[in-house]
Amino acid sequence: MQGAALDTTNSPLTREQAEQVNHLITALSPDQLTWVSGYLAGLRSAQGEAQAAAPAGGEAGQRRLTILYGSETGNAEAVAEQAGQQAEARGIPVRVIDMADYKMRELRDEGLLMIVTATHGEGDPPDPAADFYEFLHGRKAPRLEGVRFAVLSLGDSSYEHFCQTGRDLDARLEALGAERLTGRVDCDVDYEEAAEQWIASALEGFEQHITSPPSNVVAFANAPRQQQASYDRNSPFDAEVLENLVLNGRGSDKETRHVELSLEGSGITYEPGDILCVVPRNREEVVGDVLQALALDPEEAVSAPSGDVRLIDALRHEYEITTLTPAFVAAWAELVQAPELRELAGERDELMRYLEGRHVIDVITDYPASGLDATTFLGMLRRLQPREYSIASSHAANPDEVHVTVAAVRYESHGRARYGVASTYLADHAEPGTTVPVYVRRNKNFRLPADPDTPVIMVGPGTGVAPYRAFLQEREEHGAGGDNWLFFGNPHLRTDFLYQTEWQRWLKDGLLDRMDVAFSRDGEGKVYVQDRLRERGAEVYRWLEEGAHFYVCGDAERMAPDVHAALHEIVQTHGGHSQEDAEEYVKQLQRDKRYQRDVY
Repeated sequence: MQGAALDTTNSPLTREQAEQVNHLITALSPDQLTWVSGYLAGLRSAQGEAQAAAPAGGEAGQRRLTILYGSETGNAEAVAEQAGQQAEARGIPVRVIDMADYKMRELRDEGLLMIVTATHGEGDPPDPAADFYEFLHGRKAPRLEGVRFAVLSLGDSSYEHFCQTGRDLDARLEALGAERLTGRVDCDVDYEEAAEQWIASALEGFEQHITSPPSNVVAFANAPRQQQASYDRNSPFDAEVLENLVLNGRGSDKETRHVELSLEGSGITYEPGDILCVVPRNREEVVGDVLQALALDPEEAVSAPSGDVRLIDALRHEYEITTLTPAFVAAWAELVQAPELRELAGERDELMRYLEGRHVIDVITDYPASGLDATTFLGMLRRLQPREYSIASSHAANPDEVHVTVAAVRYESHGRARYGVASTYLADHAEPGTTVPVYVRRNKNFRLPADPDTPVIMVGPGTGVAPYRAFLQEREEHGAGGDNWLFFGNPHLRTDFLYQTEWQRWLKDGLLDRMDVAFSRDGEGKVYVQDRLRERGAEVYRWLEEGAHFYVCGDAERMAPDVHAALHEIVQTHGGHSQEDAEEYVKQLQRDKRYQRDVY
C-alpha cells in the first residue's frame, strides 16, 4: 500500500513544495514511509540543537549561509541553486531563498549572506525582488555590522543600466556596515563561466567563517530540489515542426506566426506560463557579410564553446554577430585605434544612442581592421543566446506538442536590412518536417491561481496574448470554474486579431467571460489596452476585490509601465484610496502573487 497524499489545506508549504512531497510519499511503501518519518523527526531535532548551540549572527563563527536570489527569468534562481548545491558539497549548511519569500526581520541576524540578482528593464530590480530592494534602501533597514556578504549580478550589457540592481545592493550592504568577502562580479548574458568562477571564489571565502557543528548534529539542508531538465542550451531537443502559420490577414504591416512543434518522445512537460527557449542560428547572409568584411577564411578551424569547428559554423551557431554591445565597441576601438570610436566608447550616453539600430557589421565596416585573425575576433563576441517565447499551449490539452506565437522582426536602419535572429529563423526556415532545437524554462512567477475557481484578468497586446491561450486551454481541459477576462490590443481588427476564432468560441462557450479589445489604428485616436482598462476601471477593481489575479504579458518598455500606471489609477479612483495607499494595494497584490508580469 502506498503512502497517503498530503492534505495541503492548512499546510505552510508552497504549492510546488506540496507537489514534491505528494509525489514522494504516494510512491513510498509502508516501510519506506516509516523510515522517512523517523529520519525527518531526527533531522528536525538535530536542527533545533544546532540552532540553539549556534552563535548569534555577527559573531566570529557562523553555522549557515543564506543565499538570496532576485530573478525575473529564472537565470538568477538557477545560479543561486547551483551555488547552494556547491555549498552543500563543501559541507556548508545553506538555505536558498527567493527574495520574495524572505522575512526581512531575519536580515539583522544573518551572519553569511550571498546575493544573486538580475536587473530588469532599465536598471530596476526584478518584480519578486522589489520589496527586498526597497526595504534595504529604506529607513527601516538595520545596521549589518558583523554580516559578511558577496553579490553576483546578472544583466545584459546592451542595456544602459547594466547590472544596476546588483551594484545597488552591493553598495547598500556595505553602507549598512556589512563586510564584503568577495568582490562583486557583473555577468553579461553569457554568464555561466563567470558565475561558476565567482561561486567557487565566494564559497572559499564563506567557508573560512563556518563553525563546524558537533559531530552528532546533522547539517541544515534545503528541501529536495527539482531535478534538472534533461534538455538545455547545450543539449536541446530537436523538435519537429508540425505547423507554421501566418496569423495576420492580407495587408497587415505585421508578420505574426503560430508555430507548433512536436515533443513526442522527449519527456518534456510544461505548465501554462512557462517559456520555450529556441536555440537559433544566424542568417547565412549575415554570416557571409561578416566573413567578407574581415577577409577571413570560412573553412579555418577555430576553437568554439562546442569544441573545434569551422569558422563559418562558429559564426552560424555559436556567436552573437548581430547585437552590438558596449563591450564590443570598446574592444574594437582599442583594436583599430580609431580616435572617434575610442571617444564614443567612453561616453555612455552617446554610446547607447550609437548602438541603437546598429549591428556588429556596422562597426567592422565603418572602422576596418587589417590583418585581424579569427580567434581575436571571436574573443570579442558574446555567445549566441537562446531566444525565449511564452508558450501558447496547455500541455494537458496538447501532451505531445508545444505552441509559440512569434512576431517576425524585419526592418531597415542605417541603410541595411535587419532581421531578428530567432524570429526570422522560425519564420523562414522552420517548415513542417524540419526540426528546431528547443528546451523549456520554468517560469514560477507567471502561474495560474492554485484554486481553479479564482477569477483572472489577462492583459496581453500583440504576441503578449500567447500565454493566455495556454491559460484558457488549461482551464478548459480541467473544467476550472473561475471567470476569465481578456484585454487584447493590436493595430487593426481586420488583419491583426490574433486567434480570433478561438477567443470567439470560448466567449460563446462561456469559458471566456469578457473580452475587451483595443485596435489602435482603426479609429481617429489611438486606443491601447491601458485605455480599455481605465474605461472598465470600476469592474476591474470589483474583480480585484473579489480575489481576481491580474496578469500582464508583452512589451516591457512602454506597455507594461503604462498598464501598471493604469492599475494604480483604477485602485485610487474606484477604491477611494490615496495615491500612497493605492501604491501599497498594488504592492500587496504583487506580494500575494495576484499581480504577475511576463514582460520583455
